[in-house]
Amino acid sequence: MVNISEMACYDKRQRRTGPEQLNDLVVAPLHSRVNGWSSPLHSFQLLTLMLYSYLAIVSFGIYIPLLPNEWKRVAYIVIGIIFVHHLIAHLIAVTIDPADENILAKKNYDKPMPLFDRSKFKHVIQNQHCYLCEVDVGPKTKHCSTCNKCIADFDHHCNWLNNCVGSRNYWFFFNAVVSATVGILLLILMMLYVFIQYFVNPAQLRTSPQFESVRGNDTWLVFLPLAPVETTAVAILALATLSVVLGSASFLLVGHLLAFHLYLLSNKMNTYEYMTQHRSKQHTIRQEPNTETTSDQTCRMEPLQELPEVRQPDSIEPSSISESLPV
Repeated sequence: MVNISEMACYDKRQRRTGPEQLNDLVVAPLHSRVNGWSSPLHSFQLLTLMLYSYLAIVSFGIYIPLLPNEWKRVAYIVIGIIFVHHLIAHLIAVTIDPADENILAKKNYDKPMPLFDRSKFKHVIQNQHCYLCEVDVGPKTKHCSTCNKCIADFDHHCNWLNNCVGSRNYWFFFNAVVSATVGILLLILMMLYVFIQYFVNPAQLRTSPQFESVRGNDTWLVFLPLAPVETTAVAILALATLSVVLGSASFLLVGHLLAFHLYLLSNKMNTYEYMTQHRSKQHTIRQEPNTETTSDQTCRMEPLQELPEVRQPDSIEPSSISESLPV
């Protein structure tokens, strides 16, 4: 027969809900960050912009001009629209302040953030009130220790944007991921075509009028038609190989990220909710074999020690849910 004290203990576990706690290992910045342009800039953010610039230059300056005439105009239009769409969506997702409405109403980012006093409060957000931001917040609002402010409908903190993703900028983030995935796939196909066609029929890559002046020799031209620069076939093929490798790695990463968010949307959940459910399942599986042998000891523990790892969704540190994939 199950001991009554054990039943009371487990019932207490199921009923306990705890607002989120600050991570002791995370040192929050003195001032709250406004958006992704707030210092310090993240290295992933700079890497994303550098990769975008590189792919744009080699695509529009080298490989699209080498396509046959009937494909060239289509490539300029389609890939151009995708590149512009991605850039706009990415910049908006970085620039938008994803904070809770009550945080935006205060607009006091110049004011130093007060320190969290654990002697008075056990959690940052309790009963939908943030004791750091000193405002009432929405039910899905979480306090990000990286941005040091409450984020409306917190999804995750994205290092590639250097900004949090919440309800205010989620769809711009999603559009940036979709356009990046489609755009990179098209670039890979285009560069593979140029690479293969060079060995099959290189004349198909020299249809631009500017090649008339170098016909009969091994000189190739890039940055057509506005600023022709002479180069060699080896340089074009080597750059195509490098671009395909970089593009393939990026496609795998952003493709995986897109598939993950499509999964989340189909299940009507966000990244934060997925992570909390996943961690809860892992903890349950890990604890089940030892339930009977540890129940008496668990019931005798103090409340703060009782559940050091059993945290409800609100108690997981949002800044730890940080996206590791490029946009």
